[in-house]
Amino acid sequence: MDQDERIPNWDFNKWRDGSFIIITLLLVLAIILQIVWSNLLTLILLFLAMIVWMLVVYFFRDPTRVVFNSPGLVVGPCDGTVKEIVTVKENRYLNEETTRISIFMSIFNVHIQRFPLEGVVSEVDHQPGKFLQAYKPEASQVNEFIAMVIDTTHGKILLKQIAGILARRCINYAQVGDRIKTGQRFGLIKFGSRIDLFLPPEAQVLVGEGDKIFGGLTPVAQFPNGRSDHAE
Repeated sequence: MDQDERIPNWDFNKWRDGSFIIITLLLVLAIILQIVWSNLLTLILLFLAMIVWMLVVYFFRDPTRVVFNSPGLVVGPCDGTVKEIVTVKENRYLNEETTRISIFMSIFNVHIQRFPLEGVVSEVDHQPGKFLQAYKPEASQVNEFIAMVIDTTHGKILLKQIAGILARRCINYAQVGDRIKTGQRFGLIKFGSRIDLFLPPEAQVLVGEGDKIFGGLTPVAQFPNGRSDHAE
């Protein structure tokens, strides 16, 4: 088991994030209104502002985890629910048949994402797009997303951070050439949405549709030993 960590260029700090700063300013404004014009309306506004502020603090939580690391084991890239496991031809980044595991995150999940398998980052691509509801099948192709290809000793895998109808910003701090570890933090999506994990077909999937998974902790797939096209 390994202690998780951030990649070297990670600089996310919720206390200075724009979303957190804005909601904090709104809370301060609600407090001032309650002090200056104390009435039922300002009290209700203060109560609502406090609830939203606490939800944002809760949303940005970043728990430390001890990652279970075993040769060929693919762990969950995020917290969420497995909604779909399908075989698809991934033509844009991998150009091969893959097993796609789609994981949906609610606003109540931890939203820090983690590398599912150690390797070397070979591509990071930000694609502007639409903001359809993330559960729609076409969202993987037409919604705004960040795609990341990782070269591993078991071949290339692809991870997509996909924006949704509420989640309008994907963040990925990985850079091409980064040598990364299983379970290492690399980014997040604000607020909620979807992660698609594309694996070579020989990976044995260990989860089923409807399963709850946890980033860096839940085994989601296992590669057999001996694949010949090792990453350089």
